[in-house]
Amino acid sequence: MQRFFLISLGWLAIVLGTLGIVLPLLPTTPFVLLAAWCFARSSPRFHHWLLWRSPFGRYLRHWQQHRAMPPGVKARAMFLIIVTFAISGWLVHLLWVRLLLALILVLLLLIMWRIPVVAEKTKQH
Repeated sequence: MQRFFLISLGWLAIVLGTLGIVLPLLPTTPFVLLAAWCFARSSPRFHHWLLWRSPFGRYLRHWQQHRAMPPGVKARAMFLIIVTFAISGWLVHLLWVRLLLALILVLLLLIMWRIPVVAEKTKQH
Protein backbone atom coordinates (compact mmCIF):
# COMPACT_ATOMS: atom_id res chain seq x y z
CA MET A 1 0.00 0.00 0.00
CA GLN A 2 2.81 2.43 0.88
CA ARG A 3 4.62 1.54 -2.36
CA PHE A 4 1.50 2.30 -4.41
CA PHE A 5 1.02 5.61 -2.56
CA LEU A 6 4.64 6.69 -3.17
CA ILE A 7 4.53 5.75 -6.86
CA SER A 8 1.24 7.63 -7.30
CA LEU A 9 2.59 10.65 -5.45
CA GLY A 10 5.76 10.51 -7.56
CA TRP A 11 3.83 10.56 -10.83
CA LEU A 12 1.55 13.34 -9.57
CA ALA A 13 4.67 15.32 -8.71
CA ILE A 14 6.07 14.71 -12.22
CA VAL A 15 2.84 15.98 -13.79
CA LEU A 16 2.75 19.07 -11.55
CA GLY A 17 6.45 19.73 -12.10
CA THR A 18 5.99 19.50 -15.85
CA LEU A 19 3.06 21.92 -15.68
CA GLY A 20 5.24 24.20 -13.57
CA ILE A 21 7.54 24.70 -16.53
CA VAL A 22 4.90 26.84 -18.23
CA LEU A 23 2.64 27.97 -15.37
CA PRO A 24 3.86 30.78 -13.12
CA LEU A 25 3.53 30.20 -9.36
CA LEU A 26 3.67 26.41 -9.87
CA PRO A 27 7.27 25.46 -9.07
CA THR A 28 8.98 22.72 -11.05
CA THR A 29 12.00 21.89 -8.90
CA PRO A 30 10.28 20.93 -5.62
CA PHE A 31 7.90 18.60 -7.46
CA VAL A 32 10.71 16.90 -9.37
CA LEU A 33 12.71 16.48 -6.16
CA LEU A 34 9.61 15.04 -4.47
CA ALA A 35 9.19 12.59 -7.36
CA ALA A 36 12.82 11.52 -7.06
CA TRP A 37 12.38 10.96 -3.32
CA CYS A 38 9.16 8.96 -3.83
CA PHE A 39 10.61 6.81 -6.61
CA ALA A 40 13.85 6.18 -4.68
CA ARG A 41 11.76 4.65 -1.89
CA SER A 42 9.22 2.79 -3.99
CA SER A 43 10.35 1.91 -7.51
CA PRO A 44 13.94 1.46 -8.68
CA ARG A 45 12.61 1.31 -12.26
CA PHE A 46 10.87 4.70 -12.11
CA HIS A 47 13.78 6.22 -10.18
CA HIS A 48 16.18 5.05 -12.88
CA TRP A 49 13.86 6.46 -15.55
CA LEU A 50 13.71 9.82 -13.77
CA LEU A 51 17.50 10.05 -13.39
CA TRP A 52 18.53 8.70 -16.80
CA ARG A 53 15.64 9.01 -19.27
CA SER A 54 13.53 12.01 -18.25
CA PRO A 55 14.23 15.61 -19.27
CA PHE A 56 14.96 16.35 -15.59
CA GLY A 57 17.59 13.62 -15.22
CA ARG A 58 20.72 15.64 -15.92
CA TYR A 59 19.76 18.27 -13.37
CA LEU A 60 18.76 15.72 -10.74
CA ARG A 61 22.02 13.79 -11.12
CA HIS A 62 23.97 17.04 -10.88
CA TRP A 63 22.04 18.04 -7.75
CA GLN A 64 22.60 14.63 -6.14
CA GLN A 65 26.32 14.74 -6.83
CA HIS A 66 27.12 18.39 -6.07
CA ARG A 67 24.12 19.86 -4.20
CA ALA A 68 24.37 22.70 -6.71
CA MET A 69 23.10 23.83 -10.10
CA PRO A 70 25.05 23.41 -13.34
CA PRO A 71 26.55 26.59 -14.84
CA GLY A 72 24.11 28.63 -16.92
CA VAL A 73 21.02 27.01 -15.45
CA LYS A 74 20.64 29.51 -12.63
CA ALA A 75 20.69 32.50 -14.99
CA ARG A 76 18.16 30.88 -17.33
CA ALA A 77 15.90 29.90 -14.45
CA MET A 78 16.00 33.38 -12.94
CA PHE A 79 15.30 34.93 -16.34
CA LEU A 80 12.29 32.65 -16.90
CA ILE A 81 10.98 33.39 -13.41
CA ILE A 82 11.18 37.12 -14.10
CA VAL A 83 9.50 36.77 -17.51
CA THR A 84 6.61 34.63 -16.23
CA PHE A 85 6.00 36.91 -13.28
CA ALA A 86 6.14 39.98 -15.54
CA ILE A 87 3.52 38.44 -17.81
CA SER A 88 1.39 37.54 -14.81
CA GLY A 89 1.71 41.04 -13.40
CA TRP A 90 0.75 42.51 -16.75
CA LEU A 91 -2.33 40.28 -17.05
CA VAL A 92 -3.57 40.90 -13.49
CA HIS A 93 -5.25 44.22 -12.79
CA LEU A 94 -5.74 43.97 -9.02
CA LEU A 95 -3.12 45.90 -7.10
CA TRP A 96 -2.99 43.49 -4.15
CA VAL A 97 -2.39 40.54 -6.51
CA ARG A 98 0.39 42.43 -8.28
CA LEU A 99 1.99 43.21 -4.92
CA LEU A 100 1.70 39.56 -3.89
CA LEU A 101 3.29 38.49 -7.18
CA ALA A 102 6.12 40.98 -6.62
CA LEU A 103 6.71 39.64 -3.11
CA ILE A 104 6.77 36.03 -4.32
CA LEU A 105 9.09 37.02 -7.17
CA VAL A 106 11.56 38.61 -4.76
CA LEU A 107 11.48 35.55 -2.48
CA LEU A 108 12.01 33.13 -5.38
CA LEU A 109 14.89 35.16 -6.74
CA LEU A 110 16.53 35.28 -3.30
CA ILE A 111 16.21 31.51 -2.97
CA MET A 112 17.63 30.99 -6.45
CA TRP A 113 20.47 33.42 -5.76
CA ARG A 114 21.57 31.37 -2.73
CA ILE A 115 21.83 28.06 -4.62
CA PRO A 116 25.48 27.40 -5.50
CA VAL A 117 26.68 26.77 -9.05
CA VAL A 118 29.22 24.00 -9.59
CA ALA A 119 30.64 22.85 -12.92
CA GLU A 120 30.54 19.11 -13.64
CA LYS A 121 34.33 18.67 -13.41
CA THR A 122 34.93 21.02 -10.47
CA LYS A 123 34.47 18.56 -7.61
CA GLN A 124 36.92 15.67 -7.43
CA HIS A 125 36.17 12.74 -5.12
